[in-house]
Amino acid sequence: MAIRNNKPGKHSASVPKAFDTLPSPIAVNDGGDLMTRVVAILDQARANVVRAVNSNMVIAYWLIGREIVQALQGGEERADYGSKLLAELSSSLKQRYGRGFSTTNLKYFRLFYQAYAKRMPEIRHKACDELPGQDNLRILEDMAVALEAVERVKGFSPNLSWSHYRTLSTVDHRAERLFYEIEAERCNWSQPVLERQIHSHLFARLLKSKDKAGVLQLAMEGQVVERPMDVMKSPYVLDFLDIPESTRLHESDLETAIIGKLQPFLLELGKGFAFVARQHRVSTESQHFYVDLVFYNYLLKCFVLIDLKMGKLTHQDVGQMDMYVRMFDDLRRGEGDNPSVGLILCAERDEVVARYSVLNESQQLFASKYMLYLPSEEELRAEIAREQQQILSNPTSPP
Repeated sequence: MAIRNNKPGKHSASVPKAFDTLPSPIAVNDGGDLMTRVVAILDQARANVVRAVNSNMVIAYWLIGREIVQALQGGEERADYGSKLLAELSSSLKQRYGRGFSTTNLKYFRLFYQAYAKRMPEIRHKACDELPGQDNLRILEDMAVALEAVERVKGFSPNLSWSHYRTLSTVDHRAERLFYEIEAERCNWSQPVLERQIHSHLFARLLKSKDKAGVLQLAMEGQVVERPMDVMKSPYVLDFLDIPESTRLHESDLETAIIGKLQPFLLELGKGFAFVARQHRVSTESQHFYVDLVFYNYLLKCFVLIDLKMGKLTHQDVGQMDMYVRMFDDLRRGEGDNPSVGLILCAERDEVVARYSVLNESQQLFASKYMLYLPSEEELRAEIAREQQQILSNPTSPP
C-alpha cells in the first residue's frame, strides 16, 4: 500500500516553506529511501529550531542592549554609575537564568545595539543583498543617509548567529560592517572565519582600485566577481602558514607550506577558486616549463596560474608569467574557458617594474605582495596608498 500525495483541497494544510523542497512521498516498501527521507525531515526540523532559537536570541540581545543604552541616559555613560548598573543587572540575571549574563556579555549587548541602532529588529527570511556603504579606511559622511535608510528596512539574518553579530559589532565603520555581514551570510562563514577576515582587513585589501562609488557598491553588494581584477587583493595575508618572518625560505618551501594549508589558502584567494595542480608541466617541442600552482576560478571561468617569488618583483618574473599564460592558453585552455590569468606572489613589489612592464596594460597579469603575518592597520594603509598612487600615476592602467 503506497503513501499517496493527495491533491490539496480547500481544507488541506499547506506545507511549511522549510520543507517545500523535499522529494514527493514514496512507497512504504522502499524502506531505505523512506528512512532517508524521514531523517531529512527530522534533520531539517531540528536545523529550523536551532535557527529560530538563534534568531530570537539575536533580537533579544538587541532589545537588551537598547534597554541598557537607554538606562545609561541615552548612552552618555558615567563610568561609576554604568559599572554599578551593569554589575547589579548581571547578578540578578545570573540568579534567575544562570550563565551567559556576565557584565562582559552585557557590554557586548550594548555594543551590538549601538552598532545596529538603525536596524529594525526583525528576522528576515530571505537573503537580502541590498547593502550600502561608507568607508575607504575613512568615514564618508555623505553616505550615512543611504546607509541608515537601508538599515531601517533590513532585518537580521537567520543564517548568522549571535557570535557572528557580536563579532560584527566590533567593526567601527558601517560600510565595512555591512560588507562583512553580507559576505558572512553569502559565503556561509563560520564565526572564526569571519573574525579572521576582519582581522586580516579583507575589506580594505579589496579597495585598492575603488573610488567612492566602488566603496559604496562593495558594501551594498558584497564582493561581486565579474573580471579578474575583482578577485585580486593587495596584499595577500598568509599568516596561517605559521612561518616566522625571519625564516630563510626557498620558493619550494613556501609552495609546500601552501599545499599543506590548502583550505585556508583557498579562502585567502577568495571566491570561486578550486585547486588544479602543483608544479604543472607545460611542454613545447623543445622544453618543459613548470607552473608553481594552478587553480581554476569557476566564477570567472578561467585558469589562474600562480608563480611564487621570494624576493622583489623583477621584469624577468613578469616576462616569465606572460609566457606561461600564453603557453597555457595555447596548450591547455578548453572550449568555454576565458583567457587564463597570471598572478605573481612576491615578497616585495617593485613599482617601477609594475609601471613599465606589461603589468601596466594587461587585464590578465597581476603581481601582489604577500605577508607572512597579519599587518597592522598602519602597514595596510601604507600598502594600499602605494597601490593607489601607482593607479593614479598610470591613467592607462586597467580600470
